[in-house]
Amino acid sequence: MEALDITVVEATLEKVVASMPIGPQHLQIVGYLHGGVSVVLAETVASIASVLHIDAERQMAFGLEINANHLRPKRDGIVLGTATPIHLGKTTHVWDVRITDERDKLICISRCTVAVVDQPPDGSNPLLPDPR
Repeated sequence: MEALDITVVEATLEKVVASMPIGPQHLQIVGYLHGGVSVVLAETVASIASVLHIDAERQMAFGLEINANHLRPKRDGIVLGTATPIHLGKTTHVWDVRITDERDKLICISRCTVAVVDQPPDGSNPLLPDPR
């Protein structure tokens, strides 16, 4: 998140929103927002949203599948990724993610499926503080 300057601006059980200013590190070779960067933003908000719905003491959430439709090019400004739940099951969550710009124009739509898994037997979980 830090490398792409993604900042969570809202995180509730109903939705997670993150902002990302578009800078040189976000652009593809001809100067437009890279589709892969939009996918990173989408998976980030979906994964954070799933973490809010699991027992982080015993479970972890990992992106399982993602698709994205890039609807409008963008060169600069700010984009917002908003994840809302479609399905919250015991082992999978499905999220609708809408990426919009500062004028609320739709830049990208994505659907992200997140797997909910038990922590490994050694108890390591990158979502929790290191007990050392």
